[in-house]
Amino acid sequence: MTFHHPSIWFLGLLLLVPVLAWLYVRQRRSAAVPFSSTKPLTGIGSTWRMRLGWLLPTLRVVALVLLIVALARPQFGRRETTIDSEGIAIQMVVDRSGSMRAMDFEVDGQPVDRLTAVRDVAGRFIAGDDTLSGRTADLVGLISFAGYADSLTPLTLDHPYLVHALNQTEIVDERSEDGTAIGDAIGLAIEKLQALASSREQSGAKPIESEVVILLTDGENNAGDIDPLQAAELAQSMGVNIYTIGVGTRGRAPVPVMDPFTGRQTLQWMDINIDEETLQKIADATGGRYFRATDTASLEAIYDEINQLETSHVEERQYVDYRELAVEPVYAGAFSLPPLALLAFLVLATEVVPANTLFRRIP
Repeated sequence: MTFHHPSIWFLGLLLLVPVLAWLYVRQRRSAAVPFSSTKPLTGIGSTWRMRLGWLLPTLRVVALVLLIVALARPQFGRRETTIDSEGIAIQMVVDRSGSMRAMDFEVDGQPVDRLTAVRDVAGRFIAGDDTLSGRTADLVGLISFAGYADSLTPLTLDHPYLVHALNQTEIVDERSEDGTAIGDAIGLAIEKLQALASSREQSGAKPIESEVVILLTDGENNAGDIDPLQAAELAQSMGVNIYTIGVGTRGRAPVPVMDPFTGRQTLQWMDINIDEETLQKIADATGGRYFRATDTASLEAIYDEINQLETSHVEERQYVDYRELAVEPVYAGAFSLPPLALLAFLVLATEVVPANTLFRRIP
């Protein structure tokens, strides 16, 4: 709560209230009636009116204080914030094929598979942390793919929901579902971006400033119906930038496999096959860039660089809505009190009526 300036100077009148109270008490004590002797009255007790004699002057003081505070114009301000954002629509496309089991990444010093590292870094890219600023103003969607592409979340500002869906993404465990359908994944991402653009145009909403696809894979296209380069041409015609990330160490990587004789899981070294040439062509055709992530640190640096390349303009405006408590009700939780000015007159009326009836003094 604050007070309006310069009305706040009326609060200085509160210093006069103790002086006026003292003068009132002194005046009452000086009043006397000449009488020969008060000894016959010593046994008479005080009546309830006498015991409540302090009530009327107290009500008068309370009314005076309330009027002074009301003159000072107390205000309750509620801060409102509006955000004007020219955000970006980002479609995250994550490979979950069987080759993502390779244990060539680390998180917090512990060896993890590629998808776990991607979930960690991509989640922080979206939500933000000490090293990545996050995409708070951007619509972000999630698509995963292996032998086929699947949209896990729509393009949304509900980033906690999206990060939760990302963390629930698992590597395929059925051979029939395995594969790397890069072209289909890009095609689905473009379809979702165009559906969003059409929806905003029909509703009269402000168009998206930029549309981006971030494709992460560790293999080469070997499934699906759409050729990756044809999908890239479609993206280029739609004005969609594609950033491609090839994830995995160069050469060979340890992959967990099940020993058929012991039933135990062991690590087997396998060759890494990433179609970097195709990923480079996809990025070049759409105005994006190709990156190679060989460990968690380089993956984090890549997402940070994409953060710098695709920036959002966010303008925040704040204003304060003030309520005049002198003339507007005072709310305290589920209860409400009358405005201070009205409350002061109610207290004054409460003092005046008894003073001229029950507590009337003669003369």
